[in-house]
Amino acid sequence: MLRRLVICLILFALLLAVPFYFRTTDEVPPVEDGADRLVIVTAHNKSVRDEYEIAFRKHYKAKYGKDIVLDFRSPGGTSDIVRYIEDSFTAKFRQYCEEKNIPWQTEYADIFRNPAMASHPIRKEFLKSDVSIGIDIFAGGGTFNHDRLAKRGYAVDGKVKERHPEFFKPESMPQNFGGDTIYDPEGRYYGVVLTTFGMLYNIDRMREMKDPTPPERWKDIGEARFFRQVIVADPSKSGSANKCFEIILQQCMAEAGEPVKGWFNGINLLKRIFANARTITDSASKVVRDVGIGEGAVGTAIDTYGFTEVEWSEKIFDGKSRVVYVTPKGGTAVSSDPVQILRGAPNRKAAEEFVDFLLSIEGQKLHSFKAGTPGGAVKASISRPAVRRELYAPEYRKYLFQPDYDPYKSGADFKYRPQWTGRYYSLLQMVIKSIMLDTHLELQQAWEAIIAAGGPEAVPEAMKYFNALPFSYKEAAAAAGKLRKSKDRTAADVAAELRKWNDFARENYRKAEKLAREKK
Repeated sequence: MLRRLVICLILFALLLAVPFYFRTTDEVPPVEDGADRLVIVTAHNKSVRDEYEIAFRKHYKAKYGKDIVLDFRSPGGTSDIVRYIEDSFTAKFRQYCEEKNIPWQTEYADIFRNPAMASHPIRKEFLKSDVSIGIDIFAGGGTFNHDRLAKRGYAVDGKVKERHPEFFKPESMPQNFGGDTIYDPEGRYYGVVLTTFGMLYNIDRMREMKDPTPPERWKDIGEARFFRQVIVADPSKSGSANKCFEIILQQCMAEAGEPVKGWFNGINLLKRIFANARTITDSASKVVRDVGIGEGAVGTAIDTYGFTEVEWSEKIFDGKSRVVYVTPKGGTAVSSDPVQILRGAPNRKAAEEFVDFLLSIEGQKLHSFKAGTPGGAVKASISRPAVRRELYAPEYRKYLFQPDYDPYKSGADFKYRPQWTGRYYSLLQMVIKSIMLDTHLELQQAWEAIIAAGGPEAVPEAMKYFNALPFSYKEAAAAAGKLRKSKDRTAADVAAELRKWNDFARENYRKAEKLAREKK
C-alpha cells in the first residue's frame, strides 16, 4: 500500500512538473519595484500583447531609465469592450456629479455623452472634466468604434501631431484613404495598422468539392456549391466581422450603381453566405483556425489573421501552406485599426509615449516585420500591415511578413462610401442577428430546399420569399430609430421590434422552403 502511494505521489509530481519543463524561456521578464503602469483595454491576442510589452518596455527604459508594466484588460471582444467603456464612464460621471453636488437625473445618462447636446450644461460639465475609468488606452477595434467613443467624449486629443508633425505628411500617413479615416483630425484616435478583408480557403477541402474552383469574389461564397462549407463570425460579438459584412454590402451597392437596390442585393447575399455557414464563431480569429484545420472550405478573414494562418500552415507542412488568403476582386476596402487615449488616463505621460511609439518607425516595424528580423517581433510575427508608407520602401521589403503585399495598393479598386452605410453600422449588426442568426435554422432549411429544387433560377416564387426584407434601404433610418432607447422607447419596445423582424424572417423562410419543395 505504501509503495503504491509513493508511486502515485511521484507520478503526480511529474505531472505537475511537465508544464514547467516545457515552459518557454522568452516570457515577458518581471518588472522592477516602483515601475510605472500603463492600463490598456484591448481585444488583441496574447501574442500581440506580449510583443507590445517586450518592445515598449525596452523603449521606455532606454528613454526614461525606468521600467513600466503594461496592464492589459480584455473583457471580451470589441463590442464587449465598447460596452464596458461606456458603462464605466456613465457610472464614474454619475459619481463625479454626486461628489460635486450636481443632482443626478436619469436622462443625464444619455445627455452627457450625446454630441448633439453640446449646449447642455451636463454635456459641458463632462467635457471639461477629467473623469477617469482607470484605463489609459483603448487599442484595436476598428475606426467605427474609436470614432464613436471619440464623439461621445470618452477619448481625448493625444496631441501626437504637436510632438511629431513628420508622422502626418501625406507621403507618410494620409488622413483618409479609400473613403475611410486613417486618423482623427482632432487627435482622438490614430490608425496604427491597416486592415483589409478577404477570404481564406482550405486547399484540401476545396479539392473535395464537386466544383473546386477557388473563390475570387464575395458573391462566390454565397453560391450553392458552398452549402455548409463556409465559416463566419457573429457580427454582434465581433466588430471586425461586422466591418467585413459592411464591406460586402458596400460592394453590392457600388455594383448596383445606387444604394437602394444595392442594399437589397447585399443583405440577400449575406443571407446566402450565412445559409452556407457550417460554423458561426464568436470571434474573427476563430474563423481562420477552423478553416485551417479543415472544419470548412472557406471563411471570411481579416488580412492579418489570414496571413498568420498561412504562415503557420507553412511551418507545420514543410513550407507548403494548406490555406490561401484571397483579396476579393473589386471588394477589398482598406481601413485602419486605431489606438486612443481615454479621458482621465491615470498615466497620461506614458499613454502619449505608447501612442508615439506605435506610430514611430520603430513601432511600425514591430507590427509588419517578420519575427527575428531587425526591429521585428521577438517570439511571433504580429503580421499587421504598417500604416506608414515608409515601411513599403524597397529597403524594407525583405523584412516584411508579406514582402509583396501593400494594402495601399490592394484596396485601390474599392472606395468606401460612409454616407451609404456608416450610420447603419450598428443597425447591420442587428439585422444580421435578427434575420440570419436567430433564424438560422429556418434560413438554412429554406436555402437547402431551394438548392435541392435546382437553385434560385428554378424556383422564382420561393426566392421571392427568401429574399424578402423587413424594411427597405429607404426605411433604414426609421428602423434604426426604433432600436434606440429614449424617453418614448423602452428596452421592451426595442426587443419587440426585433421580434417583429424575427417573426417576419421565419415566416418567409418557411414559405420559401414550402414553395421550393413544390418546385415553384
